[in-house]
Amino acid sequence: MSGTSLDGVDVAIVDIEGRRVNTVAFHTTPYSTALRRAILDVSDATTTTASISRLSFRLGEVYARAVLDTCRRKHIPLDSIHLIGCHGQTIYHESGRNTLQIGEAAVIAERTAIPVVSDFRTRDIAAGGQGAPLVPFVDYLLFRSHTRNRVALNIGGIGNITAISREGKVVAFDTGPGNIVIDALVAILTGGRQSFDRGGRIGAKGGINRRLLDSLLADPYYKSKPPKTTGREQYGAEFVARLLKSKAPLPDLIATATALTAATIATGITRFAGACDELIVSGGGAHNPQIMAHLAAFLPHVAIATTADYGIDVDAKEAVAFAILASETWRRRPSNLPAATGARRPVILGKISY
Repeated sequence: MSGTSLDGVDVAIVDIEGRRVNTVAFHTTPYSTALRRAILDVSDATTTTASISRLSFRLGEVYARAVLDTCRRKHIPLDSIHLIGCHGQTIYHESGRNTLQIGEAAVIAERTAIPVVSDFRTRDIAAGGQGAPLVPFVDYLLFRSHTRNRVALNIGGIGNITAISREGKVVAFDTGPGNIVIDALVAILTGGRQSFDRGGRIGAKGGINRRLLDSLLADPYYKSKPPKTTGREQYGAEFVARLLKSKAPLPDLIATATALTAATIATGITRFAGACDELIVSGGGAHNPQIMAHLAAFLPHVAIATTADYGIDVDAKEAVAFAILASETWRRRPSNLPAATGARRPVILGKISY
């Protein structure tokens, strides 16, 4: 998995037997500064077909090396792996209309001699869906409870939730920004020396600009009913430029962006998730004490846990999810949830590079 936050490549090696899932190993290969810049240059940007094509093959090599390196580090024989699921790097997503993830799967298959399932989102869009979120299928398998109303929350570049009622009803959607805005502001503040707010320390030193926060929360996206999805197209360079125009000190902007992430998550849960007894958090945002503290304040009657409490590393959850989705594709089973994406019907996701 390589997500909107552009941290790097998360590799999870997973055993799947029926509905039982066991994470054998996990490792993250960070993106270099140059590669991260190259991805940003083609993401929701005016660029060239040459740049996109070259970068797609380059990422294929990066993904393949990440798999090989994880196997070497964790002492797992490569020939024990039967299948690779690769989400790819999203460079453009127009909900319900089109989407583009790059990272050439044929290169991964060739370098590893393992079949690869990739390009998961396009079939859901072809079936009338938003193309996202896809992880709710996995959240349902992993976290369904017959006694508690649970919400699985992933705070990556974008925040997204899967609400699973005791009766098995699922509501899932992107809540708004996760770490994407915070990361961009931290990079500006530190001149690129830091790419995220480690431990939430910068945000803790800043003050929340209440007027700015209120204006950001007025965005109609947060009131619109799911299914809905968002991404860098809404929270990228133009959004950050809007914040900078406020002339507020950068630590205050980071504090405000941190509060925005938590507030939009809490708003999404209270407006659309129904009853929530327990919130189970994963993703990079789970490491930010400021985000977690804001969530606890906004949702005082909700028990807050992380996926680590259920045996899944908070950083590995999305990679584990695409291993499961790839497994479903290989078995020719549908794995989108129309209730989450808005698709007309369940469909088999992805394309296979043998």
